[in-house]
Amino acid sequence: MCCPFLYNRERNGGPFVDVGLIGLPFSGKTTVFNLLTNLKAETNAFGAGKTESRRGLAPIPDPRLDRLAQMYHPRKKTSATIAVVDVPGLSRSENGGPNRFLNDVRMVDALVHVVRGFPSDLLGAPHLLEDIQDMELELGLSDLDLLEKRRTRITTGKKITPELRQELSLIERLTDALEHDQRLEQMDLPEEDLRLIRGYQFLTLKPAIWVINLDDHAFQSGQYDDRETIENLAGEKGIPVVLMAAAMEQEMEELSAQDRAMFMQDLGIKESGLTRVAQAIYRKLGLISFLTAGEDEVRAWTIRQGDTAKTAAGKIHSDIERGFIRAEVVAFHDLDQAGSMVQAKEAGLVRLEGKDYIMHDGDVVNFRFNV
Repeated sequence: MCCPFLYNRERNGGPFVDVGLIGLPFSGKTTVFNLLTNLKAETNAFGAGKTESRRGLAPIPDPRLDRLAQMYHPRKKTSATIAVVDVPGLSRSENGGPNRFLNDVRMVDALVHVVRGFPSDLLGAPHLLEDIQDMELELGLSDLDLLEKRRTRITTGKKITPELRQELSLIERLTDALEHDQRLEQMDLPEEDLRLIRGYQFLTLKPAIWVINLDDHAFQSGQYDDRETIENLAGEKGIPVVLMAAAMEQEMEELSAQDRAMFMQDLGIKESGLTRVAQAIYRKLGLISFLTAGEDEVRAWTIRQGDTAKTAAGKIHSDIERGFIRAEVVAFHDLDQAGSMVQAKEAGLVRLEGKDYIMHDGDVVNFRFNV
């Protein structure tokens, strides 16, 4: 099961998804936010007492767009994007304590926990495993509190209907899972159960990713305290772990593209942590991209895994979906190898697909339609 509550909203170009960046204060969370969104939010604002969440759009890095741009020389190149929310750090101080943190987190669709893996003059050595466990505990306790309140509301009501009895039984199972340190996302709940709890906004039911924010040396080596334990815990909970060095990557962003490439080559870094974080979010949410290409624009469009060609056409425009005739499809890899659309057609690599064709990541598509 993937992301049961994500897709109740749409925007032009794909599902509208809010990804919340969470973490303890001074974990580097806002630096990650700035890197993802290309914004320049103050990194010490939350520490100074500001408690308002910040929002921005994060483009999903996709080298396939660069290759298409080389082929078509378009006037515009547009990446797929997701919305990112920088949530105030979890703090038990009176100003913006855990209640405000949890309220803001409840409004997002997926969670990216940024974990401090670098030494700090203010906080000293990192405590990665402890910080991860503290955050998981806070999220789990919040869900348990929701369940207890709902149980009380049902049992003190005037009448308990058969549906409410079914919900009470589910509440007991959810409570038992949380008390045994299990995330609700791990339970693989059937659609009937999800329908009963659709309005709860459980935090441990939201898809999650752990971003280990390291210093330069640890990022290059890939080694950090309690690595094996953290990886095993992540495996048990089904949570991807991504390494990055946000401070180093912030410095890299100030370089030209050529200098940045040379810098990464000198350090033996094939792919930036930023790219891995963005792509991990995309994969965890069950999203893929299809591509359109022409002289006006090359563009990546966000759809869900399993979407049909007709549904994908609607991401571009409702008229294309309504008047759908056929989808002219070629896999990006085949187009790249052929060198051009003309050569791909000559090689028989371009297919005509109907409305029920299941889209694949990297499909390059031209929709035929009539309205």
